[in-house]
Amino acid sequence: MWRLLILVCIQTAFLSGGQVLLKLAMAQLPKFSWSWSYFKAVATDWWLLACGVSFGAATVLWLYILKHFPFSQAYPLTALGYIFGMVAAIIVFGESVPLTRWIGVVLIVAGCMFIMR
Repeated sequence: MWRLLILVCIQTAFLSGGQVLLKLAMAQLPKFSWSWSYFKAVATDWWLLACGVSFGAATVLWLYILKHFPFSQAYPLTALGYIFGMVAAIIVFGESVPLTRWIGVVLIVAGCMFIMR
């Protein structure tokens, strides 16, 4: 059971990290246009490359999890990614998170604990 939790935490960290990298990439890319220069900027953006690597790692790990653990336990645990997203919002983007969202995080963690039982 702990092995599943650890693997899902790593997988959701990769997935959340990919989302953070995607947001960083989108902030730096120019406004969308159907031009060669826009698509060249997209193709050469290191943030997007890192995002793809992170999503790829999350996908490979998810394939392993699906192969070796019950779907009814594994899939709901991916909700832990919301926690990683909240922490990233604070640390990376300097956002303030209101109490109501923290209450939501506590409820998510409680739900994950019930799933693990």
